[in-house]
Amino acid sequence: MTTSTLSHPSNVPPSAFTQDELEWLPWLEPLQESELTQRHFDGLVDASRAKSPYFMLLARDPDILGARTRTDKDIFYNPEAGLPRAERELSAAATSRYNGCIYCASVHARFAAHFSRRSDEVQRLLDEGVGTRIDERWDAIVAASVDLSATPPAFGPEHVERLRAAGLDDLAISDVIHGAAFFNWANRLMLSLGEPASKA
Repeated sequence: MTTSTLSHPSNVPPSAFTQDELEWLPWLEPLQESELTQRHFDGLVDASRAKSPYFMLLARDPDILGARTRTDKDIFYNPEAGLPRAERELSAAATSRYNGCIYCASVHARFAAHFSRRSDEVQRLLDEGVGTRIDERWDAIVAASVDLSATPPAFGPEHVERLRAAGLDDLAISDVIHGAAFFNWANRLMLSLGEPASKA
């Protein structure tokens, strides 16, 4: 397995946040599809993820990947109450923008724009950063996500009160926290294992 961070010398990673689809180039060698066992497929959860270099790299530890993927799916796809999908994605996009993860921000900003039909406002978040003002509900979600990402003790009762005042119930607030916390971890993992690349 190679460990050089110079394994993609011809790549110039994108420097601007975007809603465009990007590629991701690993610095370590992912598994090949021919190497996958049933345990690996169980870890991937969705067999289609075998086409992703990121998931094929994480598949080197299939049990942890399986736990990670099921957690991810529950946070973003569970339809039982809580935050609308657009705002779950907004939480992840804001966290990724704050952490400087261009790849993750592109994915979740694109989903936030799709489900909210507010592409221009999502793009403002990407262009201007997490301090931009959109509306009180979205601002409260972004602020809570960013402060939780900065350092967990920075998130406190005032964030909960602001989210409640913006119309979120306890389950919706829980979704904000879970989305931000998950991507605060996921950004750091992705940033330490590879780099984004513009699609050819």
